[in-house]
Amino acid sequence: MNTPQAQIKINLPLPLKEFAESKANTYGMPLAGYIKHLILSDVKDAEYPVFEMSARSKKMLKKALEERDAAVAVKDVSDFFKNL
Repeated sequence: MNTPQAQIKINLPLPLKEFAESKANTYGMPLAGYIKHLILSDVKDAEYPVFEMSARSKKMLKKALEERDAAVAVKDVSDFFKNL
């Protein structure tokens, strides 16, 4: 499975960076891998947040599903919007 990735830049005080590097070296890991491990350890028991859809969004979804049969296929979106 290919999971989308994000790159994060952090600034650390030099002594903290050196300490983290020494800990990473102890485990034979690169610093980035060690930091990823720390984050995963921190969030392993946390539940991923699930948010309830707003009433407005539910209403819009219901309307869109009801109007689904009226949808049209568009080959060229630019032409479609020019001709509205």
